[in-house]
Amino acid sequence: MRNKRVLVTGGAGFIGSNLANALAADNDVVAVDDGYLGTPANLDEAVAFVEASVLDDDLPTDVDVVFHFAALSSYAMHEDEPTRGARVNVEGFVNTVDQARADGCDTVVYASTSSIYGSQTEPSPEDMPVTVNTGYEASKMARERYGEYFANHYDLSMAGLRFFSVYQGYGGAEEHKGEYANVIAQFADDIAAGRPPKLYGDGTQTRDFTHVDDVVRGIELAADHELTGTYNLGTGEAYSFNELVAMLNDELGTDVDPEYVENPIPEDVYVHDTCADYSKINAATGWEPEIDFEEGIRRVCAQYT
Repeated sequence: MRNKRVLVTGGAGFIGSNLANALAADNDVVAVDDGYLGTPANLDEAVAFVEASVLDDDLPTDVDVVFHFAALSSYAMHEDEPTRGARVNVEGFVNTVDQARADGCDTVVYASTSSIYGSQTEPSPEDMPVTVNTGYEASKMARERYGEYFANHYDLSMAGLRFFSVYQGYGGAEEHKGEYANVIAQFADDIAAGRPPKLYGDGTQTRDFTHVDDVVRGIELAADHELTGTYNLGTGEAYSFNELVAMLNDELGTDVDPEYVENPIPEDVYVHDTCADYSKINAATGWEPEIDFEEGIRRVCAQYT
């Protein structure tokens, strides 16, 4: 993408700031964030920062492309404040897209979630049945339905990306998320400091861990190709938390045993396993993951070695 004016909501957060910084080399980028999970310290000087909520009027939506990543992005956040979660994730999405549409923007890429697949040990294709067990998942499914509405009624390009366990480590913008950061970042920081990482249950749960650099490429390609519909962004490979701890110990040269604790998330809603089928976005754009898990672990641990 070159010579475009773009808006990134949640633009000072983890994924948003990585995207905004990458795009700013060749584009005019505005990042909107309310500071809940983001900080302008994550942004390069080339990115224009606006402190605002996606629920506000008069957002800077006079742009060519909207990348919408502002959200309450976890189960816990929604259970603590279900009404706020629905307002930010659903009303904020509709508000932003509608303002952009009125300003002449016709290309939107937005965050959905892979959690709606439930626990899956085999790669999950986009056309498989999905379920909603939490307020967080309900809000992302509502986004997808509103995305369909904007595409069908207003002929906008609306690409909903179902992310799979995106990580970078505390050496990057993920650090500001703290307890809401990916477990890779949290476990690496614990192990490097000699603290036992806390694993829910027995540590056999698996995740399709996807490096943020690969995700940023996929986001940009979705906009470049003006995609509409839902698309997975994941690697197609899954690793257990126990395997993750062993790999982090190997890379850091440590021998820190995990501490197994009771899972605070009810078992009937906890997603135990995830794995992406990324063939749909590969066919549409040629995207495929380039950072294998071993390389990703090295990048996460680099700041400690």
